[in-house]
Amino acid sequence: MSVSSDSAKPAQRNSTNETTQSAKSSTASNGMPYLSNFGSDVANSWLLPDGVVDVLFEDAHKQEVLRHQLIEQLITHGYQLVCPPMIEFTESLLSDASEDLKRQTFKIIDQLTGRLMGVRADITPQILRIDAHHGGMGIARYCYVGDVIHTLPSGLFGSRTPLQLGAEIFGCASLAADIELIDVLFTMVNNLNISAALHIDLGHVAIFKRLAELAELPEVATEQLMYLYANKNLPELKRVCRDLPMGDDFYVLARFGHDIANLLTKLSNTAQQDDQIVAAVDELQRLKSYLETQWQCPVSIDVTELSGYHYHTGIVFNGYINSETQPLVRGGRFDGMQSQTQTLRAATGFSMDVSRLLAHTQLDAPTTVLVDFAAINNANEDEMQTLLQQVESLRQQGYRVTMPLDAQDSPNDVTHRLVFADNQWQLQTV
Repeated sequence: MSVSSDSAKPAQRNSTNETTQSAKSSTASNGMPYLSNFGSDVANSWLLPDGVVDVLFEDAHKQEVLRHQLIEQLITHGYQLVCPPMIEFTESLLSDASEDLKRQTFKIIDQLTGRLMGVRADITPQILRIDAHHGGMGIARYCYVGDVIHTLPSGLFGSRTPLQLGAEIFGCASLAADIELIDVLFTMVNNLNISAALHIDLGHVAIFKRLAELAELPEVATEQLMYLYANKNLPELKRVCRDLPMGDDFYVLARFGHDIANLLTKLSNTAQQDDQIVAAVDELQRLKSYLETQWQCPVSIDVTELSGYHYHTGIVFNGYINSETQPLVRGGRFDGMQSQTQTLRAATGFSMDVSRLLAHTQLDAPTTVLVDFAAINNANEDEMQTLLQQVESLRQQGYRVTMPLDAQDSPNDVTHRLVFADNQWQLQTV
C-alpha cells in the first residue's frame, strides 16, 4: 500500500502541472483561459451545411421582388395560386416519384401517427394531388412558389434550398398548352429587369419510349441506353446497339437527334411509319419554329434528353440563361390523374429556381432618408405630429425612412436627410 501510495504522488503532481501549463498557455495566447476553444465551438455551431446559404440584404430584397413580380404575372394570365405544405406523408408525396426525387427527399417520422413523412424536394407532385381532388374534368391552371429542400445539391455549387416557382396546365393534351406555357415564361422573363437571354433546349421522350416499345426492349437495356445517352458515349453506344433489335434506330437518335428536320429520314421504315413517332417529331418541329419566330429565341434539339424519362411523357424543355451550365427552367409533359375515376389526365408545366435570377437582376437605387436625431429631440408635440405625417407620406411614395434611436443610428446608404428648418420639415439631399 505504501509503495502504491508513494508512486501515485508524482503522477498527481505531473497531471496538475500539465493542467496548469495548459491553462497558462491558453491565457497567454488570448488573455482569457479557454476563450479560443469557446470561439471555435461557437464558429462550428454557426456553420451552415454545404449547399445552404443565407440570402441577405439586397439579395433578400431582390428575391422578394422577383417572387412578387413573377407570381403576379402568372395570376394575371389566369393561373390559380396554390400553397401546398412543406411536409406530407410519403404515400402521397412520392407515390409516382422517380428514384432521383426519392433520393432528394428528406424523410422524417410523424410524431403524432408514427407514419413516414417527406419534406418536399419538388412541388409538382403536390400539384398533381391538388388537381386530382379539386381540378374537375376541364382545363385547370395552377401556379405556385415556395421553398423546397434537397438532400444533395444539384450540380457542383447547386443549392439545397432553392425557391421554386412554377406553373402547370391540366386537362389539355394538345400542343396549344405547351405553347401557352412558353409564352407565359418568356413574358415573365422579358418583363424583369435582367441582363440575360433565354436559350431553350427541346426534347421529346415519346420518341425513345415508342422505339423501346417497338423493339420490346427489357428494362435493363433501356436503362443502359439512357446512361450512354446521358454520357454522350457514342463509341460504346454503337457497340451496344449492334446487339439490340432496331439498334440502328437507337444509335440514330444520338447521332442525328439534334437535326430534327432530317431525323425521320435517318430512322428505319418501321419508325418512319409509326404514327406516334411521326407526331412527336412534328410537335418538336412546330414548337422550334414557333420559338424562333415568336420570341427570336435560340433553340437546340436533343431527343436523347431523358433525365425525366420515368416521369415525363412527351415534349420536355430546359431554359438556360447566358452560358450557364445548369438550366434555370425545366418543363415538359406528364400525366396527372383524376382521383374519382382513376383515369389519366394530360398535363404540362415548368418550374424554376428564383434564386438563380438574383445575379442577373438589378433593383432601382433606393432613396434612403434619415430623420435628423437632434431635430426629433427638440421637436414639440405639434412639430412631432407633422413629422410623423410627413414620414408616413414619404414611405407611401417608396422612400426608405429611418427614425434614429440615438445619434449614431444611421443606415449606410443615406441619400437624404429630413431636417427641421424655417419652422418646417425639409427633405435635403446628402
